[in-house]
Amino acid sequence: MGYGNLSTPYVSAGFSFGNGKQFLANVYADYISSKGKLVYQDYSRLQVKANGSYFLPDNEVYAGVTARMREHFLYGYDTALYKYTKKDVRQQFQDFSVKVGIRNTTTGGFGINYDPNLEVSHFTNVNKLTETTFILTAPVEKQFGEAFTFRVEAKADITAYSTKNLMPGNVKLNNNVFQVSPSLVFSTPRFSINGGLTPTWDNGIFVWLPNVFAEAQILENVIAFQAGWIGRYTKNTYRNLSEINPYLQTMNAQLNTRETEYYGGIKATLGKHFNFNAKAGYVTYNNLPFFINDTASDNKSFVISNESRVNNFRVHGDISYINKEKFTVTAGLTLNGYTGMKNNAKAWHTIPMEFTSSLRWWAFKQVLLKADFYAFGGSHYLEKGNVSKPYLPGSDFSAGTEFKINNMFSAWLDVNNIFNTKYQRWHNYEVYGLNLVGGVRVNF
Repeated sequence: MGYGNLSTPYVSAGFSFGNGKQFLANVYADYISSKGKLVYQDYSRLQVKANGSYFLPDNEVYAGVTARMREHFLYGYDTALYKYTKKDVRQQFQDFSVKVGIRNTTTGGFGINYDPNLEVSHFTNVNKLTETTFILTAPVEKQFGEAFTFRVEAKADITAYSTKNLMPGNVKLNNNVFQVSPSLVFSTPRFSINGGLTPTWDNGIFVWLPNVFAEAQILENVIAFQAGWIGRYTKNTYRNLSEINPYLQTMNAQLNTRETEYYGGIKATLGKHFNFNAKAGYVTYNNLPFFINDTASDNKSFVISNESRVNNFRVHGDISYINKEKFTVTAGLTLNGYTGMKNNAKAWHTIPMEFTSSLRWWAFKQVLLKADFYAFGGSHYLEKGNVSKPYLPGSDFSAGTEFKINNMFSAWLDVNNIFNTKYQRWHNYEVYGLNLVGGVRVNF
């Protein structure tokens, strides 16, 4: 538990039950909130999660329950022109989900592995929006000899979405995706290839998605080459999109994104400590959502501007140095180049460059030092009058320490946004500046 300078209470707790052989359960809970210096620059997040497993002689029956509440406020407006109460700009989400499944823990005489599971989520917001989703997944695989494995996965993703008190009229729709994904895998110690196709029905529209990828060890356990031609669907439900941008308006339609990628790359393990991965891909999206400010009103919320087709040349690389549990450094870079838009002048609010890095170092037996750095390149937003304007890149450097007092108690301190950069990931939404959170940790 802890407290920070932006009126930031923080509480996190976790409990485990069971012997791990017949029964195991874990319960987690955390809460955090902050109040910024701008009008209504406040947020809070509460999450309670429980999962457990019951072990049978040859199977594991598992289940999980998650309840979440997120509260944001639409503070990205000109306070000199508009006067709102806090209730007027409140954006609160409630999310409750349950998942159950059964998987085999030993492979029987037929050599079949399986893991059918069902997830149900119920999502609402303060504006009486309701979204209920059922996801049924049934993967099965059977190995033939030492080298061949046949896999098939059936998936039904069913969403019902409705609104209340929406002007000019309420929306009620279904968003359903059904898939069957068979594939044959050939694998040896130095080479593997997955060959498959995924017939998909996206709200009744049928498409074939590729599912072909391979990996070859150039130097065994040192350098490997990867290549693939893969396709996937991303469900653009309100629940999923509000995770990306919490300032999103209530939607009146849902179009899912179809993504097809050709890629190639290498991954390497150098010595005992270094790992490296690099990949370049050419991606085509159909129905990719871009976020734009609601320029028809006060700019404080975002709406979706759909792009029917866009290409992206994407490059990603990451590297890590791991020395047991004492010292870890990681860094990753992703570059995106969006071209060929048909419905939008720019790829609004996308990230052309993203860099992440972290350090964890047990400098002494009782002292952990940590640091994180994040940076992104600037993009474009849409201003009133359909005017395209660039927004600046941003960066965020944070550091912290933890001191282990004894086996039960630890003290910790996190210093976030050390350089006090007031960047905007979403236009008009300035982030918190320098802030500190410190507290104690209790283990028992």
